[in-house]
Amino acid sequence: MKDSNWTLKDSRPLGEMVAPLLSWYRQNQRILPWRENTDPYRVWISEIMLQQTRVDTVIPYYLRFLAALPDIRSLAEAPEEQLLKLWEGLGYYSRVRNLQRAAKQIVERHGGVFPSGFDEVRRLTGIGDYTAGAICSIAFSQPTPAVDGNVLRVISRLCKNPYDIKEATTKKQVTEQLAKIYPDEGRGDFTQSLMELGAIVCLPNGAPLCDRCPLKALCAAADDDPTQYPIVPPKPVKKIVPMTVFCLRHGDRFAVRKRPQNGLLAGLWELPNLDGTLSEKAVSDYLQAHSIHGTVEAKPRKKKHIFTHIEWQMLCYDIVCAEESPEFCWVTADEIALPTAFKKLIK
Repeated sequence: MKDSNWTLKDSRPLGEMVAPLLSWYRQNQRILPWRENTDPYRVWISEIMLQQTRVDTVIPYYLRFLAALPDIRSLAEAPEEQLLKLWEGLGYYSRVRNLQRAAKQIVERHGGVFPSGFDEVRRLTGIGDYTAGAICSIAFSQPTPAVDGNVLRVISRLCKNPYDIKEATTKKQVTEQLAKIYPDEGRGDFTQSLMELGAIVCLPNGAPLCDRCPLKALCAAADDDPTQYPIVPPKPVKKIVPMTVFCLRHGDRFAVRKRPQNGLLAGLWELPNLDGTLSEKAVSDYLQAHSIHGTVEAKPRKKKHIFTHIEWQMLCYDIVCAEESPEFCWVTADEIALPTAFKKLIK
């Protein structure tokens, strides 16, 4: 890709946006718990939780997580089941496992003190350029951009830039251009102001709220159609995966088993299930083959769960069991962390 022209309206330099954006942010920023304390541990936890998750969803998880695991050492030493239970419902469970791996690395390599150098932070498990940039700018006041989808959208519209934001070269160029214009003071605020503008004004779906934008006079796309930017390739069609799920109950306990240690939802608990959509006769044969003595309740329920690239179409049979089959682990809903895809099937 040729070098892009990252300038504002009328070819004004990108740096002209810094002052009005900072002024707007300081007057209009949302009150969020991770902004009250910019300790690197807290910034890190919030940034990992916010990946592909809405702010309103994250807030109670963030507060509960910090109450249970207030520092790096407590995270490093936490039992896995506690970690997964604290994360239950947030999805993408590899994130919390990587959090613990990185916490252990900080304890082993840095004596439990969060490193401040970008390269050191970047080497921690589960931390990419965006998260490292956010931590170093917000917690350590360094000129390290945190370029995610929100920031790419804002800059692409401001500069009316026609390049695909999914291309690594586009992200690299935006990062380089932003690093050149970081202010001497308020670097963490500048990073967050770009995030905030993309989250509440320069919206991804539907019309952006240009009348509320502090950068409207500088935006090259404002007089055109901002929704034409950024350029994004079409999303791939999700793979449809039919499956039959068994909600086996005995009293207030239900049957679960561990998923394989690799692949989707690796190593997590799940309700027993089979590929494909089974008939009642096939379900009866399955129960008999596994010595499960139970009664099927009512009609099977249909539910779907959407992941990034696939969609599970689940047919769930509710079965009251006369006894607990030793083939499974029998637990109450509060004892383990169950992925949302299965938890939504438990009545």
